[in-house]
Amino acid sequence: MGNNLDKYDRSFIETFGLEKNMLAGLKYQDIKEWDSVGHMNLIGEIEDAFNIELDIDDITDLSSYEEGKKILKRYKVKF
Repeated sequence: MGNNLDKYDRSFIETFGLEKNMLAGLKYQDIKEWDSVGHMNLIGEIEDAFNIELDIDDITDLSSYEEGKKILKRYKVKF
C-alpha cells in the first residue's frame, strides 16, 4: 500500500485516465472527464482510498487537485 499522496494521485489517475505529471494545477472542468459525473466518480475513489465519507460541502468544494488535499487534511489525512 502506498503513502497517502500516492493514494490521492491514484484516485485522479484512475478516474480520469491521466498521467501523474498532469495533476498539479488541475481544476474542475479543466478536462472533459472532470464533469459532474466524473466528479462523483472521483469522490467515490477518494472515499474508498481513505475509508472516509466526505461531507456534502466538502464534495462541492473539491474544485481542484490542490483543494482536495486541503479538504482531506480536515479528515486527518496527512500528506
